[in-house]
Amino acid sequence: MEFKSSETGSKGLYTATLEGHTGEMTYSRASEKLIILDHTGVPDELRGKGVGQALAAHAIEEARKGGWKIIPLCPFFKAQVLRHPEWNDVISG
Repeated sequence: MEFKSSETGSKGLYTATLEGHTGEMTYSRASEKLIILDHTGVPDELRGKGVGQALAAHAIEEARKGGWKIIPLCPFFKAQVLRHPEWNDVISG
């Protein structure tokens, strides 16, 4: 799986590509040390292949590296946070 990140102004995007298809996770930067993760989208071709979970783990890794916190608004990401209490160090709210 190949991950990419991009940020334009206050909007950010993580993508994960597998088998020629790309899943995405979007966020807004509320401040230098806080992002609001608001959407996860995985195409039907990648459903059940762990792409959403991999994107969630990637967002957590990036937050730890960058020293920021995440406000989880995306329902999928919120559910992942509940399953992974070890991520609470970078979760806000």
